[in-house]
Amino acid sequence: MPRETVEVTGTLSASPEAVWSVIANFCGQWHPAIASMREERDQRGSIIRAFTVHGEDTLYRERLTWFSGSDRTLGYSHIEGIAGADSYDARIAVSEADRATVVRWKATVKAAEPRLTQICEGTRAIFEAGIAALSQIAGTAGAPGPVAAPATLATTEDTVLNGAPRLALTVSPHRDGPLCLFLHGIGGARGNWQAQLSASGKVLRSAALDLRGYGASALGENQSTIDDYCADILRVRQALSADRLVLVGLSYGSWIATSFAMRHPELLAGLVLSGGCTGMSEAGAAERDAFRTSRQVPLDAGKTPADFAPAVVEMLAGPSAMQAVRELLFDSMAAIPARTYRDALVCFTNPPERFDFSRLTMPVLMMTGEHDRLASPSEIRGVANRILTESTRPDVRYETIADAGHVCNVEQPEAYNAFLLEFLGRVPR
Repeated sequence: MPRETVEVTGTLSASPEAVWSVIANFCGQWHPAIASMREERDQRGSIIRAFTVHGEDTLYRERLTWFSGSDRTLGYSHIEGIAGADSYDARIAVSEADRATVVRWKATVKAAEPRLTQICEGTRAIFEAGIAALSQIAGTAGAPGPVAAPATLATTEDTVLNGAPRLALTVSPHRDGPLCLFLHGIGGARGNWQAQLSASGKVLRSAALDLRGYGASALGENQSTIDDYCADILRVRQALSADRLVLVGLSYGSWIATSFAMRHPELLAGLVLSGGCTGMSEAGAAERDAFRTSRQVPLDAGKTPADFAPAVVEMLAGPSAMQAVRELLFDSMAAIPARTYRDALVCFTNPPERFDFSRLTMPVLMMTGEHDRLASPSEIRGVANRILTESTRPDVRYETIADAGHVCNVEQPEAYNAFLLEFLGRVPR
């Protein structure tokens, strides 16, 4: 079926922040063609705008498929209303160039002729009118503000799941709805999530897990595999009587979370990936071997993670990381037994699969630190765009955490929590 792309670009005198504050309100009634507008949610919690235009009775529906406040980009797909459109995907981007604000509005339309030409002509007119309106109203209408932190924080308690292996958790009180489960990085522990756990526990029941061999969790008798980690998540789900999960990962934990999503997408109400996603699953054998060997050299020489923790902290921390943050990162790394660290390295560098992002049918939030040396914004943004392209029903958000390094939730907990709480607030109970 024929396909055509329509793109309209406009230059505005209003600031990028002012223009974005209008566009970011996906269900805002700012376009002059809109007669009525209401917000809807689908069964996943994805945002849909339902609207009518002046002079028509047709009800149009569009689903938000992409959002990035840090990049000032927004994408959506047509659901109903445009007669003859087989598909219709649009994106708006706000940028700054030569002290002016540039708005690029693009749509890719697939339809049979002559309807394709008609849809594209109508689209161009709508985009041009919208950009003209933005030049008049930018700064007069605000986007929804960030979700405020809870006035009180959730209480938490430590618990242990006995079995093979023993698993240690910090858990908030019971709430109806999915369980939000936090998975730490290869150099971390469940305590790295305390600022998130206390906040998210006021929205959903939440738990932070010490991965096997870390903290108070025991290492298995055999070399750990990704299927072992997924089995541990299923144990936690059963023990806490959760029907569905929102998995929140950091680095190694993000790879584990995505691996679980490949195996059990029907069990996930949401997926939050910080500072990673694909792990070593797309690296060649030589790169994986080099990664593993370079980190095993000090272990083979008889050193422990405590011995090389200072160097690890320098790699993880952002340039403005407070001393307290550096100490927390050091303590997490120093507490890891050498056997556990070696076990995790072998697991991480022997991925069994390359991810099929079409299986990610749940809403996805991806974040990374502005100064992340291990998972740069360009890398994670690229993965997020791949999920947008490959998922059959994308609902993707990407955000760069300003002034943060790799462990962005620890360095900038308020910024991280604001994005996390907004995401969790959309999860159906």
